[in-house]
Amino acid sequence: MTRACLPGGLYAITDNQLIPAAKLTDQVAAAIRGGATMIQYRDKTSDPEQRRQQAAALALLCQDHAIPLIINDDIELAAAVGASGVHLGKSDDTVRSARKVLGADAIIGVSCYNEFERAVEATSEGADYVAFGRFFASQSKPDAVTADPELLRQARQRLSIPVVAIGGITPENGPPLVTAGAQLLAAIHGVFGQTDVQAAARRYAKLFSAALFNARIF
Repeated sequence: MTRACLPGGLYAITDNQLIPAAKLTDQVAAAIRGGATMIQYRDKTSDPEQRRQQAAALALLCQDHAIPLIINDDIELAAAVGASGVHLGKSDDTVRSARKVLGADAIIGVSCYNEFERAVEATSEGADYVAFGRFFASQSKPDAVTADPELLRQARQRLSIPVVAIGGITPENGPPLVTAGAQLLAAIHGVFGQTDVQAAARRYAKLFSAALFNARIF
């Protein structure tokens, strides 16, 4: 999956604190069966070899299902396993640096928190999507800044790339964010912190059942 086919829908993000290492691939596969359209591999604490092995396994899984695998924060790991791209935070490398390593077709996303001007800058540097949040209380990032849904409306009107909403999003509180302009809803605990991962993913996927979101969006 390349940047030309970036999908809308559920963006499921892994968390090694929620998912036992031995169950990672199975749980991501369950999220995909439930309707996840993008996967992000996020692990900031495991040893490098384990991260490489896990990311490589997920890259193959996502390739088999023709959906993007994005690596959190680690450009070199994304390149090593042939992932679709990388997601960058404020303290990570630049979009231009990632593009130089990963190539023209890589999907590069940028966290913009509650800063619209950061999204404008990321877009001008060649980012493929921007993410705003947190929008609600988050178990994964309880101290993250709070974003207003108006950011989503502004981004849909002024930016030419897809917009992701993240932070405490559930199937119950997600619809207003989709209405406001989020083309993807990112979830960690709402998917991988649930007993039935496939069913949890399906509840998010149903929010995108309208024809606009069944189609590829960029």
